[in-house]
Amino acid sequence: MEKMEHTILEEQKGDRIDKVISGLNEEWSRTQVQDWIKEGNVLVNGKNVKTNYKCSVSDFIVITIPEPEELDVVPEEMDLDIYYEDKDVLVVNKPKGMVVHPAPGHLTGTLVNGLMAHCKDLSGINGVLRPGIVHRIDKDTSGLLMVAKNDLAHESLVNQLVEKSVTRKYKAIVHGVIPHEYGTIDAPLGRDPKDRQSMTVVDNGKHAVTHFRVLERFNEFTFVECQLETGRTHQIRVHMKYIGYPLAGDPKYGPRKTLDLNGQALHAGLLGFIHPRTNEYLEFEAPLPEDFEELLDRLRNNR
Repeated sequence: MEKMEHTILEEQKGDRIDKVISGLNEEWSRTQVQDWIKEGNVLVNGKNVKTNYKCSVSDFIVITIPEPEELDVVPEEMDLDIYYEDKDVLVVNKPKGMVVHPAPGHLTGTLVNGLMAHCKDLSGINGVLRPGIVHRIDKDTSGLLMVAKNDLAHESLVNQLVEKSVTRKYKAIVHGVIPHEYGTIDAPLGRDPKDRQSMTVVDNGKHAVTHFRVLERFNEFTFVECQLETGRTHQIRVHMKYIGYPLAGDPKYGPRKTLDLNGQALHAGLLGFIHPRTNEYLEFEAPLPEDFEELLDRLRNNR
């Protein structure tokens, strides 16, 4: 089993242990870390602690990262839209409506099921239900994802995400007419205390930064490009709502009266990263889906 060590810094004094550990790796969820703590895989100064343990300066933490479980996800033949593939990485254009990885009670029809049928060699770092998955996009968001085919590639791509060197640009349609051309939203994100299934801006949340620029304005909507500096859950959806311009069609964060799009108008159109083996910068761009283009045409015709 892989081990990771960390010494608590001055700025982490008083923080919960589960928050500190989940902040060490963008791919570790707080729930996952809490399970590790309960299972005895986290020691603070050589002792087991509870998930709500408050850290002190110079606390020495040892995290034992559990080995990936045996895969119990069935490969399924799918017509995947592969943009790039070699022995280390794969870039796929995910359609709207497809879930990226299985979850308990939802083990079929996901991108991971299709990837497992397409290629047998996916990294095992994320364990049983998410082989090869380095980052995610929501079910109703379309667009490009990078997938690791071995652990070397996985570690490299995750490190690039942590270092914020991956280029991720999204196209979105938002409610309201944004008056300025550019903007940056720097607001920390965390679970909504009133609704644990939703994210919101909270003082003690994870650092989150989204840059945006206006591409086109309509009567009641704006077409924007958003660039992620960090990659938090639902980041663009929550950030745009926070500044008063929620995504069109968003059932969770949009207004009740919104466009009927079967989900938010959001497309991960551009993805760039450094190849884990060759160190060459690769960049890919996927056009807007047909229904997204049709919506833009309708908005243009209504001006």
